[in-house]
Amino acid sequence: MTIIDGKQTAQKIRQELTEQVQQIKANGGKVPHLAAVLVGNDTASETYVRNKVKDCEQVGFNSTLVRLDESISEEELLNEVHKLNNNSDVDGFIVQLPLPKHINDEKITFAIKAEKDVDGFHPVNVGRMAKGLPSYVAATPLGIMQLLERYQIKTEGKHCVVIGRSDIVGTPMSLLMSRKSNPGNSTVTICHSRTKNMAEITREADILIAAIGKAHFVTADMVKEGAVVIDVGINRVDAPERPRGYKLVGDVHFEAVAEKCSYITPVPGGVGPMTRAALLYNAMLAAKKEIHP
Repeated sequence: MTIIDGKQTAQKIRQELTEQVQQIKANGGKVPHLAAVLVGNDTASETYVRNKVKDCEQVGFNSTLVRLDESISEEELLNEVHKLNNNSDVDGFIVQLPLPKHINDEKITFAIKAEKDVDGFHPVNVGRMAKGLPSYVAATPLGIMQLLERYQIKTEGKHCVVIGRSDIVGTPMSLLMSRKSNPGNSTVTICHSRTKNMAEITREADILIAAIGKAHFVTADMVKEGAVVIDVGINRVDAPERPRGYKLVGDVHFEAVAEKCSYITPVPGGVGPMTRAALLYNAMLAAKKEIHP
């Protein structure tokens, strides 16, 4: 059994991007510029955006953080999005989700220009991905594809089962794994909250990707011997013995499942760091104008 080290792999990607930035500077080119919009003060969002800024500093990108009050109107937020759309120095940007309840997430996401949508959520980018065209791929699925590629995990002809059908992870993951590419060329099944006899299906999986958002949902009896297990979940569970009173666990019961696997991602330290690295990867593509010339 091999534990897939997302932290180390993400660091390798950041090092590759650092070298690219140094080359851009040496050639007198424009340094990539990634912006993030943060509305309100949600603790998880604060942490995530702060890490994005740190990542940009590490690889040599320029970064801008636009902080907005939680009481901002939808129209005012749209104006901020339009400003970034029209700012020629900003190559790509994200609006951190979730947004306050009085703002329509979809309306804001769709207002971001497709060529600056480094989160890969705009319908144009989703459509390009589905067609197998160059596109920004949502960061978590892109990070998973990078792990499969860099660990040289064979996917062609394999049965891949994805648990979860979200627009951010499950659905794009299923499309990417079924595409005529490497990684890819898998036979894909999606399971979700309405799936009957789920364990029977997951036991058939050569590659199992869990993205359902339920702590320890995948147990040993749901996994076949030798499977590759990718755990996307990040769930807080009570742990009174810890200084913070909680610990992070995945959607997979790691201790019970790991001994049956050929490869498995841990939580934390698996998919999470790759999500951050994949956003930087997309920002570099945006700066080079490789997706939308």
